[in-house]
Amino acid sequence: MGLTVLLVDDSLFMRNMLRGILEGEGYEIVAEAVDGMDAVRKYREFRPDVTTMDIVMPVKNGIEALREIRILDAKACVVMCSAVGQESLVNAAHEAGACDFIIKPFNPERVREVIKRVAGA
Repeated sequence: MGLTVLLVDDSLFMRNMLRGILEGEGYEIVAEAVDGMDAVRKYREFRPDVTTMDIVMPVKNGIEALREIRILDAKACVVMCSAVGQESLVNAAHEAGACDFIIKPFNPERVREVIKRVAGA
């Protein structure tokens, strides 16, 4: 079985873009979540190898979800996704335990590079 990934973003377009990039690399998308609360629930259920997490989402933001996931699993590998200009949020995510960051709009090569590196592939 290949690397498993949980995609978390409130934008269906962004989730579909990541899905296309990652499935093209042979990764298995085990679930998708639309907000931070959904992300924690899906992480608990699927225990993916890597989670991509949007920062700005409704209900619970990505940083709050990251903190909860790291309580569930201190070794969780969460890659935060943020738009250009959100440097303070990126710093907060780093302090909360993010493995790496991908800047939106996505550069497919950067996405592949980050996921391979954090997964140790």
